[in-house]
Amino acid sequence: MAHSEHTPKGALDGLLVLDLSRILAGPTATQLLGDLGATVIKIENPKTGGDDTRSWGPPYAETHDGKSDLSAYYMAANRNKYSVGADISTKEGADLVRSIAAQADVVIENYKPGGLDKYGLDHATLCAERPDLVYCSISGFGQTGPNRSVLGYDLMAQGYGGIMSLTGAAEGPPMKVGVGIADVMCGMYATIGILAALRHRDATGEGQHIDLSLVDSQMAWLINEGTNFLASDKAPIRRGNAHPNIVPYDVFPTSDGHVIIAVGNDSQFQRFCKAFGREDLGGDARFVTNPDRIANRVPLTKAITETFEAYETAKIVSMLTEVNVPSGPIHTVAEALSSDQAIARGNVVAVENPETTAGKVRLLGNPLKFSKTPVTYRRAPPRFDQDKNRLSDLLARLTVRRKG
Repeated sequence: MAHSEHTPKGALDGLLVLDLSRILAGPTATQLLGDLGATVIKIENPKTGGDDTRSWGPPYAETHDGKSDLSAYYMAANRNKYSVGADISTKEGADLVRSIAAQADVVIENYKPGGLDKYGLDHATLCAERPDLVYCSISGFGQTGPNRSVLGYDLMAQGYGGIMSLTGAAEGPPMKVGVGIADVMCGMYATIGILAALRHRDATGEGQHIDLSLVDSQMAWLINEGTNFLASDKAPIRRGNAHPNIVPYDVFPTSDGHVIIAVGNDSQFQRFCKAFGREDLGGDARFVTNPDRIANRVPLTKAITETFEAYETAKIVSMLTEVNVPSGPIHTVAEALSSDQAIARGNVVAVENPETTAGKVRLLGNPLKFSKTPVTYRRAPPRFDQDKNRLSDLLARLTVRRKG
């Protein structure tokens, strides 16, 4: 989808974001802001060929010039941005970035705490020059604390923050989540924080510094397992696909694969039992209430597993759908993204990119559905430094739009 005068304006139209981040957490946040209409200028280091993830492949989008700077990983978090190469270790590069910062509403960076001080691009310097600036810093452990100088990647955050101790088979080793969820959730928190700070700025004229860490955000989304520990002082354990507070809420084998069952309350459990002619389970005193079922998880799981041996996955899902008990299949990524639901909801989008031999790239869609200010896919993930020569014109046009 190309941008034109007929493209609806996003909720953040006219907002300028200076993106000094790389890899995933910061780029996730700036892509979200870009999807919502903000103009995002991504600064990339010429010494490294740009964002580290440009080389995190294969796979890559095939380009006419044969260069491999559009990895699938990079494209996951960098649409709706302009790429400008600048070496901030040089006076020229730092001056260029400061000139953009002078017009920006938001600056977001993920350097090691203190790493931008010597270039005059740190929050203290820029916020002093621009009291209305919203400046978001993302790091592994935050700007304070004993680990502030320790570098952080998603895997390290998942390990330090506790989620790996909960993930995986009960008798298996600690396991990370299959995607960089600590990075992505940190990016989500960054987006929320930036939007809140912008509201405060619009009301008072006052900007502020947002200090966010991968580890802090990962600990925050331990959710019920975190509060389970805080309420009981008992360390949560790995349960595979089982739920610590609800039974049956698990993955069960079927005659042709596996099925998800998510019984959320006692009335659903009774309907579940009746659907399969297992009123004996529904009437068993060990299983009547959810606390009973948690206490007797092992025999109930064994009984359900034995029952499902005679049924195919689709049949189980159909039977439980009829009685309003949550259940579902386990899709591969290919099945999920090609499902009729994914197609209806626009979960995969094709964005024009004449740099590629296909003329477009396929990306994951934004899940937000607005009635007045829809998400737009105006720009494919950029090639490295493709927009440096148009930077002055871009900033001038943005200034005109703001005044208009």
